[in-house]
Amino acid sequence: MRVRARKVAGIAAEIPPTEVRGAPEGDLLVIGWGSTFGAIAAAVDGFQQQGKAVSQVHLRYLNPLPIDLGEILKRFKRVLVPELNLGQLVRVLRAEYLVDAAGLNKVQGLPFKVSEITHGIARTLEA
Repeated sequence: MRVRARKVAGIAAEIPPTEVRGAPEGDLLVIGWGSTFGAIAAAVDGFQQQGKAVSQVHLRYLNPLPIDLGEILKRFKRVLVPELNLGQLVRVLRAEYLVDAAGLNKVQGLPFKVSEITHGIARTLEA
């Protein structure tokens, strides 16, 4: 098991730097993965056009997570994780980085609508 753990940890060094869409720090970071990209990007772009300090990270690597993700998370006051499941990623982020990330979950077999993510972002900013 230790050999496998070292191999997985070594892969993290090969993962390219994480791209933050928007300001590198701010009030809210919205993290997604997989098919949530488009709806999250549209919702985040709308808030950025209003001058809100909202940014986006879209993960492409989940195991291991990017080595720079912890530093990125620290630069934001809040973290929102829209997921089309019961919230597996938000639990991993909470456990791995001790960040108080909030989940926005949808389990209906349908993709997120931009309005659903927009509503989730607005609620998170108001909290």
